[in-house]
Amino acid sequence: MLIMSIITMILALACYSIGVWGEKLSKRLTKQNLMFFWIGFIFDTTGTTMMSLMSDKFTFDIHGITGTLAILLMLFHATWATIVLVKKNTAQIIKFHKFSLFVWMIWLIPFMTGMVLKMI
Repeated sequence: MLIMSIITMILALACYSIGVWGEKLSKRLTKQNLMFFWIGFIFDTTGTTMMSLMSDKFTFDIHGITGTLAILLMLFHATWATIVLVKKNTAQIIKFHKFSLFVWMIWLIPFMTGMVLKMI
């Protein structure tokens, strides 16, 4: 299960990064970006769930706290992106990448601390 959870988290990183950086480079939120946001969120939630099942308890350290925050932000981010695209709000479609980058950077904290803390 450890190998599957690691693969799932790497897939989350790849999908979420493709969505966020694709949006940043195109300077516009698209349905394709949204698809990658949701797929990244699903992989992240799946990987986190598998890792939680292997762990004894939730830890109140930087990894546990930022990981919880990151999943909630990813859910909010993908939901808000969905609403922006459904409403076809051109101003938000063009500016949305700023929020996307913020969420992605927050998400990287538990991703990186998870690797570092488990290696130690």
